[in-house]
Amino acid sequence: MSDLVKLIEKEVILLDGAMGTELFKAGLPLGHCPEAWNEENPEAVARIHRSYFSAGSRAVLTNSFGGNALKLANYGLEKKTFELNHKAGQIARSVCPRGCYVGGSIGPTGKFLKPIGELTEDQLVEAFKPQVEGLAAAGVDFLLIETQYDLKEALIALQVAREKCSLPIFVTMTFKLTRRGYFTLMGVTPEAFVQRMEEHQVAAFGANCTLNSEEMVGLIRIMHSLTERPLLAQANAGQPQIVADGTTVYSQGPEEYVKFVPELLSAGVRIIGGCCGTSPEYIKKMAEIINSFDYHKFN
Repeated sequence: MSDLVKLIEKEVILLDGAMGTELFKAGLPLGHCPEAWNEENPEAVARIHRSYFSAGSRAVLTNSFGGNALKLANYGLEKKTFELNHKAGQIARSVCPRGCYVGGSIGPTGKFLKPIGELTEDQLVEAFKPQVEGLAAAGVDFLLIETQYDLKEALIALQVAREKCSLPIFVTMTFKLTRRGYFTLMGVTPEAFVQRMEEHQVAAFGANCTLNSEEMVGLIRIMHSLTERPLLAQANAGQPQIVADGTTVYSQGPEEYVKFVPELLSAGVRIIGGCCGTSPEYIKKMAEIINSFDYHKFN
C-alpha cells in the first residue's frame, strides 16, 4: 500500500479545481489543444498549478485530461502523446511544494466502443499506453482516470495503467441525476460502478463533473452505502450559462458551492476537489472547511 493511499485513510486530500476554465482565462484560444500549451506556454500552466497550491490544494492534476492519442489526433498531435503528457507531469512536479502531490489526469477518449461506435478495444489500449507512460515517467504520484461514462472504457484504462506503472490509480465516472436516479451517459448505475471498482480493488473512486455540489451529495451517499473504500468527489460549479457579453458563468458561486462540502465529507469523501467552473477561490473556501472539519466524526 502506497504512502498516499495510507494517508487518504487518515485525512482528506484536497485536489484542485478546473483546469480548462483557468486556461481560457489565461488566453487559451477556443478550439486550441489544451495539452499543446504544455510545450507552447508552460509558464501559464505552471501559474495555474501554483494558484491552486497557494489556495490550499494538497494535490493538483496535470494538464493532460485530453492527452490520450485518440483525442490528440483531432489536432494532429497523436505522435506527441508521450511528450505532451511527460511535459504536463514535469510542469506540475516543478511547482509542487514539499508534502503535496501531483496526479496524472486521464480523461475519456470521446469515442464509443463497438457496437455503438467504431472503436475497438485494441485501439483504446493503444490510445492510453503512451499517456500513462508519459505521466509515470514524469514522476506523478498517482493517476486519476476521470470523467468516464463507459464502464468498459474505464476498466480498459485501468488495465493499461496497472500494466504500465505501479502508481496508485483512482477512478471517477460522471453521472446525471434523472427522475429514475443517477446514471452515466451509457446507463451505468452507481451500484454497477461500485461493484466493478470493488472487484478490481481500486483504492479510491467516485464521481466528477456534471452534478453540482448539492446533487453530488446524494450520489456519494449511495456509493458510501455500498463500499467502505475512500470516495472521491469533484462537483461542477452548477451548470454553465452564457451571459450577454458572451462569457460563460456557472450557476453555483463559491459560497453556495461549499455549503455542501461538510455533507460530502460526512458521506465518506476522502479526496475532494472541484470540476468545471471552479477556481482557486472555490478551493480556498474548501480548504478552510476541511481544515476545521472533525475527522474523528467519520473515522
